[in-house]
Amino acid sequence: MTKQEQIEVVAIVGPTASGKTALSIKMAKEFNGEIINGDSMQIYVGMDIGTAKVTEEEMEGIPHHLLDIKEPTESFSVAEYQQLVREKIAEIRSRGKLPIIVGGTGLYVQAVLYDFQFTEEKVDEDARMAYYKDLERIGPEAMHERLMELDPETAKTIHPNNTRRVIRALEMVELNGVSKASEEFNRGTIPMYNHLIVGLDMDREKLYERINLRVDLMMEKGLLEEAKSLYDRDIRGVQSVQAIGYKELYAYFDGRLTLEEAIEDLKQNSRRYAKRQLTYFRNKMDVQWIGNNWSEIIKISKFFEYQEGK
Repeated sequence: MTKQEQIEVVAIVGPTASGKTALSIKMAKEFNGEIINGDSMQIYVGMDIGTAKVTEEEMEGIPHHLLDIKEPTESFSVAEYQQLVREKIAEIRSRGKLPIIVGGTGLYVQAVLYDFQFTEEKVDEDARMAYYKDLERIGPEAMHERLMELDPETAKTIHPNNTRRVIRALEMVELNGVSKASEEFNRGTIPMYNHLIVGLDMDREKLYERINLRVDLMMEKGLLEEAKSLYDRDIRGVQSVQAIGYKELYAYFDGRLTLEEAIEDLKQNSRRYAKRQLTYFRNKMDVQWIGNNWSEIIKISKFFEYQEGK
């Protein structure tokens, strides 16, 4: 790196429960940064415990952006996220601060940092609601089979349990007549910024223990009540409540699972999600991996030697 290649944006990524929030606060303090949410579900108001949203106390006075910007009934796309974050990056840099994107939604982070181009189209909210109602009625496997019949190329790239992507692909092919795989967006490879991606990793067994413990703590903090408040507002068949931590408890409220079964499903789905996150980050991004230990920041400190004031 030369003196001209000053870092413009940092992203902190890693699987759920790996310690991204704590590291981001320390990095923001060390490098005069402000934090941008990089989690697709922390944008929703009232979904705090289940998404492990940072609390005011945990922020320690560091500005955070793009939290609680949508109601649970509203949809949100990666294209919209891309636009909002790039605006925030420019705003933060104009104040002489370092933008730090923190989260585990790999596609969102990648779409900001590289030249992804999205097809301009208006979402049909009524049609999307109908897809989610179909999902509740026939289940994820049947929805995936429906996609396989219409767009097998795309279906092969999406796990049946990734219901949001399955529905998005069905929208593309049934409503717009195009394959999501080929037409939804061009996956760019050209960096938009001089950026650094820091990844948190740890022993798989230890990570799974942390995930299981986090779920238990979420239940103690009131996740059941948080999910029930959404359920009682009749928030159904929308993007937000398909998130891990809510869909499992909805199954309990519907009488399809016992509470113990729902909690176990929540733990299992969280562990599987963590595995998918790691696979995505390792295959799609140039990540500087460190362990969950602040002392290991020395591994990446060399990237900041040309930052102003350093």
